[in-house]
Amino acid sequence: MGSGKSTQGKKLASLLRMRFVDLDSYIQKQEDKAIQSIFDDEGELHFRNLETKYLKELIEDKNDKVFSLGGGSVCFNNNIELIKKNGILIYIEMPTAALAERLNKSRKSRPLIKNLAAAELLSYVETKLSEREKYYLEAHLKINGIDLKPEKLKELILTYKSAHV
Repeated sequence: MGSGKSTQGKKLASLLRMRFVDLDSYIQKQEDKAIQSIFDDEGELHFRNLETKYLKELIEDKNDKVFSLGGGSVCFNNNIELIKKNGILIYIEMPTAALAERLNKSRKSRPLIKNLAAAELLSYVETKLSEREKYYLEAHLKINGIDLKPEKLKELILTYKSAHV
């Protein structure tokens, strides 16, 4: 959350001439319901199951895509194996303070952090990163998210692909 996945993903998809899919936006469209409402009405577990359902649906369409996944997507329902088996998973690594600063600006639109004060937000980010980093580190590629450029991502992917053909 806040690493720039959606922003960089759109730019990368354009560079690679692929479709861009933000999984959260896709879920909202399919369910005709905001992520916040899904969390509020049906809980996080239901949302995580929807992530898996729609991730599988999108992967079944074999056309190449660039996905932006929610920060917890790889941590539930063995999604990480599904993703790694069907594509290249990239971890955009960011320092906790930088993430908290970015997230502070968009708190209201993020269900898991909307009610946190600034100090609580930093603690939350530290905790979530600590819980999730073991999954993130399983990514095929890792890149620093500070001043990240889509051209750098493209280069990283093409280098990886050429080495793993």
